[in-house]
Formats: sequence, structure tokens, C-alpha cells
Amino acid sequence: MSFSQRHLLGIETLSPTEIRTLLDLSETYVDLNRSEAKHADALKGLTQINMFFEASTRTQASFELAGKRLGADVMNMTLQASSIKKGETLIDTALTLNAMHPDLLVVRHPHSGAVNLLAEKVNCAVLNAGDGRHEHPTQALLDALTIRRAKGRLHRLRIAICGDIAHSRVARSNIFLLGKMENRVTLIGPPTLMPAGVAEWGVEVTDDMAAGLKDADVVMMLRLQKERMDGGFIPSEREYYHRFGLDAAKLAYAAEDAIVMHPGPMNRGVEIDGTIADDINRSVIQEQVEMGVAVRMAAMELLARNLKASRADGGVMV
Repeated sequence: MSFSQRHLLGIETLSPTEIRTLLDLSETYVDLNRSEAKHADALKGLTQINMFFEASTRTQASFELAGKRLGADVMNMTLQASSIKKGETLIDTALTLNAMHPDLLVVRHPHSGAVNLLAEKVNCAVLNAGDGRHEHPTQALLDALTIRRAKGRLHRLRIAICGDIAHSRVARSNIFLLGKMENRVTLIGPPTLMPAGVAEWGVEVTDDMAAGLKDADVVMMLRLQKERMDGGFIPSEREYYHRFGLDAAKLAYAAEDAIVMHPGPMNRGVEIDGTIADDINRSVIQEQVEMGVAVRMAAMELLARNLKASRADGGVMV
């Protein structure tokens, strides 16, 4: 299988072949996770440490479950009680981690680039579980797997991503991945929630839901990340829902068989109408959660293979 990465820090560095390799392996884990015996041994004897500097119940639970199903020894670091809260630097943290000899390190951090810095200092494979506004690679991969299973392909689709693009690492990773796989991506949202230079990302940009959703095969809604907002980005949640919240009237502009996605957690009645979110004929939101475990299992297996190969050759993971 073609996957040469030592770490999974973002989508930007992955080739289309590596993306397909990871998704193909994920398919086998979807089947495993739906069977009675949900365990494999790809990570047997390895240690996985989950370090979440930001709270995220679903992502941390997904990584923990993925590691345990692959046979890893999994440790979740309680950062609220750690020395990191007492002023320990990331470099100190890396040195401490190296002394524990972990094999896989899963990191979520509020600052862009922090996970990359850790990856440079630890002797193990690092998976980015979300860093600031930078990237969230496994979310984009699980979204891609969900789309491919629902649509039968992952190329030449019309995909609309709507909402808080400016603060969304999910949007950034999805734009990279969907662009690499030759899809037409349209970003929809108010100008205040569009990042600077977005027109150079190879996407179309509009603040008109009707135009942006026209004939879309996939409608991906994003959460309003109010915790990252330090000003008046929107007049009010009510006004935002009126203009950009997904309801039946707006969804009617998309293709008849368009699927609806959301990375969660959802603000019902703000980004999406609850009836649409729960519509089993259009919404694949629960499938996204299911695909998350399979994708993270595949990513950790591929990184573990490369880690073992490097150690067998006498190399040091850097």
C-alpha cells in the first residue's frame, strides 16, 4: 500500500494516491467495526497517547476506540491537571513524552503549528487531531470516505461548504482534499466569515445560498465557532439562520440526491434545521461519526507500519 508519511499532520502534504490508500484500508475497518469481533492486532504491543489541549469528546473517544480495537495500550492525558497548565513548554512536554517511549501520539491543540512542532521533537508517529485554524486531517478523511460511500466516487462532484470558513480547520482540510481529488468546491458564507485570500484557494466563493447550492451533490454545513470569535462577525444567530442556515427551502436548490453533512457538534436552528439533520434520506451525519473510527484505525495502522519499518532499518522517527 502506497503511504510514505511518518506523521499525519495535514492533508496538504498527502498525495491523491496516499488518500486513496488510506480510504481503501478504512473500508476494511468499516466492515470490522460492524462485525461481532471488532478487534485486530495491527497496534499490538504499541503505546498510543492522546493529548488533548482542547476538549473534544467525540474526536478523543473516536481515537481511543480506534487504538483499543487495534490492540494498542491507550493513555489519555488529563491536561487540566498536568504540568502544561503550570507553564511547561511544548519542548519540555516533548522531552517528557520521549522518556515514556510512546509509539503513536494523537494531539489536539488550540494553536496552529503546535502539533508540527511536537512532531519535530518526539521519537514517534504524530497524528494531528486539530490545531488552531490550521488543519484537522482525519475529519477531512472521514468526510471523504462518507462521500465516496454515498456517491460511489470522490471526484468530479459539486461540493458546497457553508458557514464559518474563517475559523474552520475542518473546511481548510476538506478544501485541500477535495481539490486534490478534482472536485468543484464552492464556499458559502458572509464575507466576515471568509478568510483573507480565500479566492486563491482554487474554490468559488459566494454569499448567496441559492447560487452556491445550485446542483450541489454534497452540502457540508459548518459549526459557528463562537469560541474563536472576538468581534461581531454576524448580526445575530437568528439573522444568520435566516440567510445561511440550511432548511428545506435552501436545500431544494441542491441536486435531488444531494447528501447533507456536518462535522458536529451541531447548533440546531442556527446552522441547520433539525428536521434536515435527522432526515435519514439526506443526512449522513451519523455515518460521518461511524467513518471516523474506521479512518483513524487506518491512519494509525499505516503510520505504525512506517514506524516499525524505520526502527527495523535503524532509523529514528523525527
